[in-house]
Amino acid sequence: MTYDISVVWFRRDLRCFDHAALHAALKQSRRVHCAFVFDREILGGLPRRNDRRVEFIWLCVRELQEELARHGGGLQVLHGCAREEIPALAVRLKADAVFTNHDYEPAAVERDAAVGAALAREGRAFVTCKDQVIFEKDEVLTQDGRPFSVFTPYKNAWLKRLDGFFMQAYPVEKYFDRLAPPAGHEMPALQDIGFRPTNLSELGIPPGMSGARKLFANFKKRMADYHERRDFPALKGPSYLSVHLRFGTISIRALAREAWQAADRGAAVWLSELIWRDFYFMILHHHPRGVAARAFHPVYDALKFPNDENLFRAWCEARTGYPLVDAAMRQLNQTGYMHNRLRMVVASFLVKDLHVDWRWGEKYFADELNDFDLAANNGGWQWAASTGCDAQPYFRIFNPVTQSQKFDAEGKFIRKYVPELKDCDKKFIHAPWLMSAAQQAQAGVVIGRDYPAPVVDHAVARGVTLELYARAKGG
Repeated sequence: MTYDISVVWFRRDLRCFDHAALHAALKQSRRVHCAFVFDREILGGLPRRNDRRVEFIWLCVRELQEELARHGGGLQVLHGCAREEIPALAVRLKADAVFTNHDYEPAAVERDAAVGAALAREGRAFVTCKDQVIFEKDEVLTQDGRPFSVFTPYKNAWLKRLDGFFMQAYPVEKYFDRLAPPAGHEMPALQDIGFRPTNLSELGIPPGMSGARKLFANFKKRMADYHERRDFPALKGPSYLSVHLRFGTISIRALAREAWQAADRGAAVWLSELIWRDFYFMILHHHPRGVAARAFHPVYDALKFPNDENLFRAWCEARTGYPLVDAAMRQLNQTGYMHNRLRMVVASFLVKDLHVDWRWGEKYFADELNDFDLAANNGGWQWAASTGCDAQPYFRIFNPVTQSQKFDAEGKFIRKYVPELKDCDKKFIHAPWLMSAAQQAQAGVVIGRDYPAPVVDHAVARGVTLELYARAKGG
């Protein structure tokens, strides 16, 4: 099929290279317009007007607009309800087709169906492409044709199917001469869409395609050591690319290709993390009930969490009295980022020490994480709560003190985010309530005054957890 005029609708794919929908549109059309919508339906649901993600997106969109202009094109940046704005734009431009990339979240699937129907009523095509994953939906199945629900066999099947074809870059640059010139209207300011600047620049989070390239170039030098450094929050171990993957300023194909070709232990472990991402998107596609506040395993819908709101607030506000948990929550609250190992620790602590419903934590992360992604966030929380696919067994409960001793042995991460404890001896920094009065005086901190005493006893809480889960299973 060829078209005279087409529109490419950018969403969570804010780049103009190796872009499936842009490539398809340019290849199949005489002239291609590009558009992005600051969607009121999404923005209206955010709890704060100083949301780092909105500022990050705004900066990425601005860079995308400038980059398209360098190649003779433009980006029309709209503010409204996307399900209305995109069909209306297609009418104004007399477009024959709208191209975009797949989005697997249930609300996005419903929105895209509405946009497709509106376009069809006008005789216009709606073409969607796979872009944000290597394999999607039904592309990796069990031998009897069913979706996987356990990661390791999924990973093995994923790797068995992988070859260079699936990681090839889309040669968008070959067709840049088909980009339509800029429309001539100004991009709305951040304030025009109802948001305020944040501390994003102070945090050193580089936005846009240029920011993603910079981070990836740095990580490639460290990738071989990823498996040895990734679990230690005081070390520079992760790629820090999660927010860029979330908003598509870098291509998943480029990342997977680099890891696959490196063929060392660190690269293999990092590739496994990228496969987890595909896995959770596949789970979301086949089991959307999981994001409708339901457990992947229905038996755990019967869990009766006490849901003490004071304990939940203590967790949110980083005053649980467990230093690693509090340091992780302060990192999240101050920066919008949390180290992956610590996401597991704090999630386990909320559910299995404080006995608060995993959905409460899932929602808090959804509001606070710069890299919030529905599929991975839901999958991670259900893993920690032992309610999800391939989840941690409910009787395996992280001990927040031993996790701290193992992954922050010197207390460097704790001292950074919990400075009240900076002068504690490393022997006590993981459990400062064990210090005597004299030791507290020497460390310059009084437990219960300068830093909280533990809000729960881990050993007691563990027993309660086992009883809660056994009761839900009918044991």
